[in-house]
Amino acid sequence: MAPVHAAYAPSLDKWIKSLRSQSLEASIESLIYLLKRRQVKGDECATATAHTLLQVVARSKWHDVDQLLNRVQSAGSRLARAAPNEPVIGNIVRRVLGLIREEATEDRNIDDDVGSESASDIQALTPVNAPNQQGNRPAPTPVQTLQRAPTGLAGLQVSKSMFNLFSAAGNSDTPLTGASTPLSQAQPASVHALRSEVIEGIQELMDELSQADDQIASFSDIQIHPDDYVLAYQPSKTVERFLIKAASRRRFTVLIANSEPIQPGATETPYAVLRKKLNSHGVTTINLATNALMAYIPRVNKVIFGAKAVYQNGGVLVDSGAYIAAEAAQEFLKPVIVLGAVYKLCPEDPSDETVISELGNPSRFVSYANGPEIDALEIENTVSDYLPPSLVDVYITNLGPQSRPHLASILADHYKVEDIGYSLHESEV
Repeated sequence: MAPVHAAYAPSLDKWIKSLRSQSLEASIESLIYLLKRRQVKGDECATATAHTLLQVVARSKWHDVDQLLNRVQSAGSRLARAAPNEPVIGNIVRRVLGLIREEATEDRNIDDDVGSESASDIQALTPVNAPNQQGNRPAPTPVQTLQRAPTGLAGLQVSKSMFNLFSAAGNSDTPLTGASTPLSQAQPASVHALRSEVIEGIQELMDELSQADDQIASFSDIQIHPDDYVLAYQPSKTVERFLIKAASRRRFTVLIANSEPIQPGATETPYAVLRKKLNSHGVTTINLATNALMAYIPRVNKVIFGAKAVYQNGGVLVDSGAYIAAEAAQEFLKPVIVLGAVYKLCPEDPSDETVISELGNPSRFVSYANGPEIDALEIENTVSDYLPPSLVDVYITNLGPQSRPHLASILADHYKVEDIGYSLHESEV
């Protein structure tokens, strides 16, 4: 059943504005409704997921790290199942889970350091082998013998570690593993501090999402040269900003390929706004239909795609029809450039469902009022294509141009091992 407030949030911006006036559960249900209706899609899914998880951390009740992780996993699973063809949702959820683990680990390390310093202070203030009233020194105990080990660095480390071990053994409530106190046993101030740190981390992630396209565009003058012929296949907002940034410094020609049919009654051609901006900088633009690609591929210098997702193996999820353009580029030895921010890098290999591609509404291409013959046909409209890594030459992220082998190091820096194998689509709420 659609949420009551869904009618008042038909877009991402209005949904974000409604967060303050809605409960947490109502906000999640509203977003699920928008995701299912495809009113929020593509890059917007990453922003919406980050806003949702920020609300989960700030407004839900939790008393330890495990509870917080469960809250985030539960909300993330619901969003991922509402839009199974949007991998960025899972990426943002895993980024937030890793952020929580990292902040919790840092807090525990700080507690360990404080406890270690306190033990060292106590040890320094405790006299060793102090003389008795008769002036005789008693025989050293085993612990004191250890404390009188050689004064070198190794001896100091042994002394401190053994002191902590015997101190822990004297307290039955303290584990001998050296692990810090779990957050579930911490004071409310620790929970409050972790909540603030995680919220700050999510806000930094949201800043990364908003700045990613500008950072990618800053590398455009390295990739596009004067007098180049650049083929942009169904340019996304990231590709548009990339081309406009390059146009401010270069003069080149852009061939805009589009597989979408022109709808009856349309007042302007596709990508009219992009063409006007490029023309204002002196850049020539040419509109192409996908069936004319092969005629122009020998003339172009490079082909640019906007990625919906980049997988661990280097494969890329792109708009439907891009596979043909990429194969043509490879046939004529033209470099293929993929633009995708770091948050689009998926720490998993593509599944069979991804390779099969998402299917959309075929009525945009074939009208069911054409005649009875349509009833005997099965018409499919693929929304996305999968490019194998062999068809991609360069990946440009907000961290700069990357080759396929470098993707693994970026993934390792942004995801925790514990969260890579976690399946959001199969998790139970």
